Amino acid sequence: MSSDLNWDTTPLYPSPSAPELTQAFEDATAQVAGFRERYRGKVAGLSAEALLEALQVYEKLQEELVVPQLYAHLLFAADSESDLHKRLSQKSQEFGNAMGRELLFFDLEIIQMEEEPFQQLLETPLLANYQHFLAVLRKFKKHTLSEREESLLTQKSLTGVQAFCRLFDEVSASLRYTLEMEGETREMTGEELLALLHHPDAALREHAFGTFLKKHEEHSILYSAVFNNVALDHSQEMELRNYSHPMEPTNLGNEIPNEVVESLMQVSEKNYPLAQEYFRLKAKLLGMPKLKNTDVYAPLSESDRKYSFEEARIMTVEAYRGFSEEFAQLADSFFTERRVDVLPRPGKSGGAFCMGMTPSLPPYLLLNFTGNLRDVATIAHEVGHGIHYQLAQRQTMLNYHPPLPLAETASVFGEMLLTRQLLERETDVEVKKSLLCAKIEDIIATTFRQNVLTRFEERMHLERANGLLTASELADLWWQENAKLYGDAVEMIEPYRYGWSYISHFIHARFYCYSYTCAELVVLSLFQRYLKERESFVPIYRDILADGGSKSPGDTLAPAGIVFSDPSFWQGGYDLLADLITELKALL
Repeated sequence: MSSDLNWDTTPLYPSPSAPELTQAFEDATAQVAGFRERYRGKVAGLSAEALLEALQVYEKLQEELVVPQLYAHLLFAADSESDLHKRLSQKSQEFGNAMGRELLFFDLEIIQMEEEPFQQLLETPLLANYQHFLAVLRKFKKHTLSEREESLLTQKSLTGVQAFCRLFDEVSASLRYTLEMEGETREMTGEELLALLHHPDAALREHAFGTFLKKHEEHSILYSAVFNNVALDHSQEMELRNYSHPMEPTNLGNEIPNEVVESLMQVSEKNYPLAQEYFRLKAKLLGMPKLKNTDVYAPLSESDRKYSFEEARIMTVEAYRGFSEEFAQLADSFFTERRVDVLPRPGKSGGAFCMGMTPSLPPYLLLNFTGNLRDVATIAHEVGHGIHYQLAQRQTMLNYHPPLPLAETASVFGEMLLTRQLLERETDVEVKKSLLCAKIEDIIATTFRQNVLTRFEERMHLERANGLLTASELADLWWQENAKLYGDAVEMIEPYRYGWSYISHFIHARFYCYSYTCAELVVLSLFQRYLKERESFVPIYRDILADGGSKSPGDTLAPAGIVFSDPSFWQGGYDLLADLITELKALL
């Protein structure tokens, strides 16, 4: 394997056993102790000038603490079977947990300040850069416990929910599959099996996905235990913190009211018939009486095009160049600076991610590239995240990471740029059909499917409050929510009852999935505006990304005229999907 296809983490640390890494852990520990000694018990009495200094020191500390932890995460994601990586990953988790407990006091003392002096500080021009950070902290005031209680919860999570998350990751990465294909029996990773959902052979698609899911069913005791533990841990924390609904902490952190999220989900469900219309259309295109859920991503022609990684890289960079030369250069920097890990292999994390680092360090991409068109779109997606992180580097650390509702904006926009470029350059009607299908399927996956995932997660948490959920009961919930989307247009294969078991978002981040739905509909709105305004839109969009997490999602998007609280805004995105389906019909 070419070294160019593996990322180079040496700009962070020379190796996992390097003395520089050991020193980083030690230095950060000493600095945290010094910060605690200097400020604990004194935050409420600080002047604006003194609080500014404290925030700047705190911010620098956060940056220094996170780098060795992110480095450990990158190594573990690339190879979770290495004992050295396992030990470093566990050490970094324990380190992050301990440092977080030592620094808890700072956020808590800000949260617990009296209202009047807090408001005076908030309105001080000197603290303008931190107004949003401070205001968001205060939103959690009635849900925050004492320092001792918060510290105990954080400490016990290492052997509680975090341990179950780690178990989920290690077991999932360790699974091996055998599949008979083209007359030979092959050992494959999960990512390679899932990639076969895009294979021209319907029987192979079903066999591959069934093999993948049955392996998870064989481990259903473990997976159901992990899911139950995560849900029980969340419900106990909700009770301790006085939340009324499982999604409330996520919504509060996202700065989106509960009713707006519910409106988003209801509008999505109202539009499920659009997806069903497309699935019936796809069945006709494939010459099938009815799709199975293993046929949804099937290619339209036998000669499903394969792309080399170099081709995919050029396509991605050129798609961004069509929007902005700056965006193209930022995209290309991942490849020229070797910040991408490309190919699937045993022990490597599944899926794909972009790891945002800090305002002073560039992000990294993990891919599992198998050469199909969807993998090319994944590169455009993850590079979009990376561009978002790089533009947000004008922010300081506490304002760096975009809020969840905007976290998928740049990635989905990047996919739209790629699709638009391919459609404009393509003259073959059959290829255009394939491209339109891929885009429609992508929108369905990013809106409707993520809505299904969110509803399943919501029901899992609500029903776990009544007692343990067996693997079969979890499978029933999963089946019921997916049936609402597929209706009578798609037949689900029986092993799909265990489709819930491999979705890592359910384990790592409560109710992350609706951020995809939100982002897709935001992007459809932004992209419509871009098509009308072209060059004049570029600086508006650039500023949205460069804002990072310095403003609420609503304030960040206000210059683009987006209003979350209006249900017609969400419907507008689905209207564009309807237009794409109409465009596809016109090509038939």
